[in-house]
Amino acid sequence: AFLGPPEVNIRSCPECLNITVKMPKSHFTKNGKLLSLIDIYGELDYEIRLTTPEEQKRHNKTTREVFNTVIEELNPNGNYCVSIAISTSLNQNSISSPWKCATTDSTAQKDYRIGTVMGAVCFSLAIIVILTCMYAGGIILQQNSLPRALV
Repeated sequence: AFLGPPEVNIRSCPECLNITVKMPKSHFTKNGKLLSLIDIYGELDYEIRLTTPEEQKRHNKTTREVFNTVIEELNPNGNYCVSIAISTSLNQNSISSPWKCATTDSTAQKDYRIGTVMGAVCFSLAIIVILTCMYAGGIILQQNSLPRALV
């Protein structure tokens, strides 16, 4: 029997990838309940294949149906693709997940967004101050009518 493929989702973060992995369902039941791979094997091995200039492989173990892992120290604005395969000591036959790709964020982009928001807030405050001064000076929304001599 082949294990997999797991369901993989990727979110980018500054110079890293946050990967969520959901184990595939098994076809075995016990007392009318569908058993998970964790119920059957207890612990699963998983291998993360990451495309970089040279492909990297990272091995680890899990006892959870759904888990997150973070790959850090990646280049900012780098495009990376990930595929995950699961196996056990009893069953090495696996089907890898389809490749999922994402571009890592850069810290400069985050600073740019903060600067943009701060600029918009300052601009809005300046408009409010100008309109308040114009109202106080009687230029807009005049309360009293003009004297007859000026009409």
